[in-house]
Amino acid sequence: MRRFLPTIVILLLGTHFGISQESNDSKDSITLKTEVLNEVTVNGNTILGSKFEAKNRTGSANYISEKELQKFSYNDISRILRSVPGVNIYEEDGFGLRPNISLRGTSPERSAKINLMEDGVLIAPAPYSAPAAYYFPTIGRMQAVEILKGSSQVQYGPNTTGGAINMISTQIPDQFMGRATLSAGNFNSKNTQIVVGDSFKNFGFVSEYYNYNSDGFKNIDGGGNTGFDKSDYLAKFRINTDEGAKIYQSLHFKIQFSEETANETYLGLTDTDFNKNPYRRYRASSEDLMDSEHQQYQLTHLLKFSPAFAITTTGYVNKFKRNWYKLDDVNLGERVGINNVLSDPDTYAMEYNALLGNTDSTEDVFGIKANNRKYTSKGIQSIARMRWGADWLQSLELGIRYHEDEEDRYQWVDRYGFQNNELMRTTVGIKGADANRISNAKAIAAHTLYKLNLGRFTLTPGIRYENIVLGRINYGTNDGSRLGTDLSERENQVDVWIPGIGANYTFTDKLSIFGGVHKGFSPPGNTEGQDAERSINYELGTRFNYHGIQGEVIGYYNDYQNLLGSDLAASGGTGSLDQFNAGEVRVSGIEVLLNYNLLNNLSQKFRLPVTFTYTLTDTEFLSSFESDNDIFGEVTAGDEMPYIAKNQFNLNFGLMHKKFAVDLGARYIDAFRTQAGTATIPTNLRVDSNFVVDLAGRYFYNDHFTFSANIINLFDTTYAVSRVPAGLRPGHPFGINFSIAYGF
Repeated sequence: MRRFLPTIVILLLGTHFGISQESNDSKDSITLKTEVLNEVTVNGNTILGSKFEAKNRTGSANYISEKELQKFSYNDISRILRSVPGVNIYEEDGFGLRPNISLRGTSPERSAKINLMEDGVLIAPAPYSAPAAYYFPTIGRMQAVEILKGSSQVQYGPNTTGGAINMISTQIPDQFMGRATLSAGNFNSKNTQIVVGDSFKNFGFVSEYYNYNSDGFKNIDGGGNTGFDKSDYLAKFRINTDEGAKIYQSLHFKIQFSEETANETYLGLTDTDFNKNPYRRYRASSEDLMDSEHQQYQLTHLLKFSPAFAITTTGYVNKFKRNWYKLDDVNLGERVGINNVLSDPDTYAMEYNALLGNTDSTEDVFGIKANNRKYTSKGIQSIARMRWGADWLQSLELGIRYHEDEEDRYQWVDRYGFQNNELMRTTVGIKGADANRISNAKAIAAHTLYKLNLGRFTLTPGIRYENIVLGRINYGTNDGSRLGTDLSERENQVDVWIPGIGANYTFTDKLSIFGGVHKGFSPPGNTEGQDAERSINYELGTRFNYHGIQGEVIGYYNDYQNLLGSDLAASGGTGSLDQFNAGEVRVSGIEVLLNYNLLNNLSQKFRLPVTFTYTLTDTEFLSSFESDNDIFGEVTAGDEMPYIAKNQFNLNFGLMHKKFAVDLGARYIDAFRTQAGTATIPTNLRVDSNFVVDLAGRYFYNDHFTFSANIINLFDTTYAVSRVPAGLRPGHPFGINFSIAYGF
């Protein structure tokens, strides 16, 4: 696959120069590109399409443009989303490879309770049957990011409580263009991006190569690489009728492939060791490795009958396979999970000392699990949009999707021991002996969203329907050949209507209020009779522009009748993925976004933009229950949810000129608890607050060359980001990258 990009680039460059110059004079400006119809922005693979649309939704919405993404050139989605109010994130690896994202207080583990999409298509490995996002798209190759919260999100499912995040990949350009970016920094971090694309009268294309790698900022006792290497390959092609055709049509094909190797582990540090050296890794994690591949195929057909009526249909197939080979347990007579060892190193002193690897051990002391899984997600979705009326401007969106996905687990555990300070495999595990099952889902989803605009007043009622069949076929741990000798099956079905309504009233062009109410839903597991996650969600907000201060303030209240938790190894559980009822929960909060140019109209050459965001998230369990999952534990009514910071803010300062730009970003995250509880957070169940500053600068040498530098964690602040999967984990230390970009 590493030869894929050069071949595509040569082919497409040849195509460009082989097509007559006459076709350059007439560029296709319709297909899968933003098209403004009065106040409506339409794009076949977006949910918003522009900041204009985001500011005019009847629910909360944010659009992060390409220009904003280029300010810091982040490769970590965690750092990008910090500037969006209502988002809670806890990190894991420091590079954003597998983030844990929460929108408005949803459970953040592996971002499983929100809709993750790329180009309008669900992108989690198995969004219904196994939604934990062990794959996350490379954010550095994205052109824009859209975040939708509130009542109008009933268009997107299956998760409707928190919201949706749609990442827009590199689009086919309007004219011949190319871009090459090379960057390098400490920890031997490197980044390479090459993009070439063009559009003609009836054809367009873009191809892209993106590589991101680093040796990592942690240090294994005894030495070793703690970094990663991830490559993405992307190609898009479009054919279309003439722009003036009576019925305009286009066909857009996308193919994407990525491969990743990451020397990443679930093994963190004890509190004592973290305080001494937060970037240390124990010798017992030296064999840990994530090896994965992802494929995406997407075919989109646009049928445009008139400027006011179009149908977009997309067929898609996503495939993801990975084997995360990682330390799971220590056995000195009794098997002890690594999370228990690090949580209580005094009780498990022998196991803890074994992890250090300073002395030889007997055989089979360490269990390294091959978390070998394959995922498939495929389906077809169609959306019809129409608009009519004059004094009463109306629009209607009708959508339907058929979707299938599955997770195939075929796992085993190898046993190891230390010999001369090196881990040596002493027993080869039997494949399928740890987990040998297939979880699957079939779903039919449909939605209707109606919009009525009466001058200053806009109303958007909508409803979503989900019919889901969830199943599991378990071959058992003694049937590695899958002959069916010990087969067990189970199935769960869900049939649900999800209504919502939003409204917006504009007092003047500088002041409006909006609000809404909608039903929250998240699919259950495949255990027969298990209830889905349900809630009723309310929001009320205002958007304003007062003497140049632009912004919005939103209050929301999510009333869960049944919160679902998941048994994930990533959150200290067994990794079965079984869901469990977490009872009634209340989540409420305030979201603030403010923008202001400090120079306002005082200077024509310089701008000093300032952006401030603040998020307050208040959570409370309203019922009591017991859980074996580490982040919940024994829950009593009145407890707060874990891994949700109550207060956080982000402050960005910019200095902009036509020849250069400087941006400084500062973010604060409140201390949060790592297990449900109330009152003062115990030290061993706490992740302390942190304040981190980033700095970036760009110099525009001419129309083609840009030189830039990006500093992560300017003051080299030492801070913890989580206590899961097992032990304390550090955030990224001081990191600096220099880059040069050439574009035409």
